[in-house]
Amino acid sequence: MEAATAPEVAAESKLKVKEASPADAEGPQASPGQEAGSPTLQLLPLIEEHPKIWLPRALRQTYIRKVGDTVNLLIPFQGKPKPQATWTHDGCALDTSRVSVRNGERDSILFIREAQRADSGRYQLRVQLGGLEATATIDILVIERPGPPQSIKLVDVWGFNATLEWTPPQDTGNTALLGYTVQKADTKSGLWFTVLEHYHRTSCVVSDLIIGNSYAFRVFAENQCGLSETAPITTDLAHIQKAATVYKTKGFAQRDFSEAPKFTQPLADCTTVTGYNTQLFCCVRASPRPKIIWLKNKMDIQGNPKYRALTHLGICSLEIRKPGPFDGGIYTCKAVNALGEASVDCRVDVKVPN
Repeated sequence: MEAATAPEVAAESKLKVKEASPADAEGPQASPGQEAGSPTLQLLPLIEEHPKIWLPRALRQTYIRKVGDTVNLLIPFQGKPKPQATWTHDGCALDTSRVSVRNGERDSILFIREAQRADSGRYQLRVQLGGLEATATIDILVIERPGPPQSIKLVDVWGFNATLEWTPPQDTGNTALLGYTVQKADTKSGLWFTVLEHYHRTSCVVSDLIIGNSYAFRVFAENQCGLSETAPITTDLAHIQKAATVYKTKGFAQRDFSEAPKFTQPLADCTTVTGYNTQLFCCVRASPRPKIIWLKNKMDIQGNPKYRALTHLGICSLEIRKPGPFDGGIYTCKAVNALGEASVDCRVDVKVPN
């Protein structure tokens, strides 16, 4: 930490005048001829500047540091000739094994390399010059993270909510608590999520839990240094139960999808050239699946190797392989099932190339 600097104005300091003593002054000794009992002449040192302490503004209130931090305070003062500066801690002498002091002509430095909680307390700087003195007081507070709450308990679970209770930590870290942080974790992911921060009570209700999940909870204590390093975890899990659901099936009439054959796309007339394969297409809808029969000039051509008939998803096709002059005529596609039949026709002309 950097040393504190002097403010623009001097802090009020206590100034006292002590009664003169033989040690405070040097004077001529009484001559042998002087009568016994006559007063001795004492000379006080010449004080050119009265002692006064300039306390930095930042040190006029409690000076807070964390455990392990460095304390380095520079306190300016005045006084001429050079005054004597001394420090005390809670009215006692400083522990020189932990605290070091350096006094200069115009300032005094208090230094602690690694502050501990035992270094907290009231430090007083006294500046003396002759029979005059000035004092300044600095309150130092060394803090650290608090301990964890002593215990946490799952009190109740209802609906999508859980009630928790815990007890405060035994060690607050030498300062007041700022509150508690409550976290939850579901057993499926194991990840912790914060649900409450800076919470001041020792009981709470955690809401909006997901149905069907099980949750554990933990609580951290918090002070000016941060959260406690550990946190107690609930021994019991909060099981968010699924509500029993009764499904009532509604009766419905079975729909009859039976249908007599019906062509949705008829055959189209076409003209082809001798020797080039030709295909005829049409579409039919029926339930149950109909039987497809192809005719040429009202004659059944099923099984004739010159023709290839296919039916897939209601699409009927007929391929005429390398037609000749005698393959022209009227082609018919007939669909038959138990509910009826339907048919479509087309004309096919076969031309001889010139």
